[in-house]
Amino acid sequence: MNAIYPGTFDPLTNGHLDIIERGAKMFDSLIVAVAENKRKKPLFTLDERVKMIKESVAHLHNVEIEPFSILLVDFMKEKNVNIILRGLRVVSDFEYELQLALMNRKLYQECETVFLMPNKKYIFLSSSMVREIASLGGDVSCFVPEPVNKYIYRKFHDKRGT
Repeated sequence: MNAIYPGTFDPLTNGHLDIIERGAKMFDSLIVAVAENKRKKPLFTLDERVKMIKESVAHLHNVEIEPFSILLVDFMKEKNVNIILRGLRVVSDFEYELQLALMNRKLYQECETVFLMPNKKYIFLSSSMVREIASLGGDVSCFVPEPVNKYIYRKFHDKRGT
């Protein structure tokens, strides 16, 4: 059984990594599908996000990282995968994720969505919080994998010109 874990991952957090590692144990293969999503105006380019995720999951041999910029269900059909893996942090995530799951199933009848709760130490963690803390000079090393922390440091270190 194979699955896709889609997201913008701008940047990948330890919460995302927790879901990826657990998903890698549940499925024969897991594709981390990195959405281009220009609408969100990401901090990192698509290529940067793909590279930092690849570095962060190098220890997981059944995980592939692939960018995509089409409808998720069309990407799933291309990859011959019908399971979406999603993380649910808090109750407020559920309503949005339920809508997505139902819409994806409407668009692709074979589509199933599997929800995982993250480790409780990551319940509060989000990419937007990490970006905000980093943009204000805060240390985010405890919130992201080491390869991601290096990218964040370079991004903000270079912007400050120091």
